[in-house]
Amino acid sequence: MNEQSSRAAAPGEQYVLTLSCPDKQGIVHAVSSYLFMTGCNIEDSQQFGDRDTGLFFMRVHFSAEAPVSVDKLRASFAAIGDSFQMDWQINRADEKMRIVLMVSRFGHCLNDLLFRARIGALPVEIAAVVSNHNDFAELVGSYNIPFHHIPVTRDTKPQAEARVLEIVRENDVELVVLARYMQVLSDDLCKQLSGRIINIHHSFLPSFKGAKPYHQAHDRGVKLIGATAHYVTADLDEGPIIEQEVERVGHDVTPDQLVAVGRDVECQALARAVKWHAERRILLNGRRTVVFA
Repeated sequence: MNEQSSRAAAPGEQYVLTLSCPDKQGIVHAVSSYLFMTGCNIEDSQQFGDRDTGLFFMRVHFSAEAPVSVDKLRASFAAIGDSFQMDWQINRADEKMRIVLMVSRFGHCLNDLLFRARIGALPVEIAAVVSNHNDFAELVGSYNIPFHHIPVTRDTKPQAEARVLEIVRENDVELVVLARYMQVLSDDLCKQLSGRIINIHHSFLPSFKGAKPYHQAHDRGVKLIGATAHYVTADLDEGPIIEQEVERVGHDVTPDQLVAVGRDVECQALARAVKWHAERRILLNGRRTVVFA
């Protein structure tokens, strides 16, 4: 627990409670009663009961009327969490999530996320950027963010991924973002960072695999350009979907224009996914997600 989280908050400071559990009567009452009894005020509340899985999901944004630490809130809520078999978290709403960006040689998503974080459009602190190439070292350096060049070959992949994990742990990182990182992560790394890695790809998969997917799409006369942001699992590009973006195109677009449109939709979908994750709006629901956007 870092110092900022454990200190007593001033009156009116903001928190977010997220939870999922088996759906049954009394959950909302228990949560709202707890917040009332602890002198907290609900600013916003969203909930969803999934009839297919029998699970209940909830996100509550609340403020504390008296000074209290996150540790004390967590300790006092634990009994309620246990009684309903909840998977839950309480976090400060104003605390920026520390993230690591990973990139190869396509820099549009990296550049977009760096700028959004700089202007405050994303509630994140970029702790480091990792790349298997040196192409964007100067760009990242201009933001005064550490850049780690970690080359990857078939023989060095275990060592490279071990170094990535070191960077994540040393910097207290909660989320890894694959901003067009063109390496397949090992099953072991996916498991160690389960629910903590977001990837972006064009939505032509699996129809247009391999090199130049936009050129393949042009050859087939596609009318929609798409991008999908999702959590990374050991099953390549099949993790729970967070956000998708599409743009309609006409018959007269060139392959280069398709690439430009694709860059834009990738940036938009990935930025929203990162923002929602950092604001703790996403809850995993098996192979799907619940997004309280």
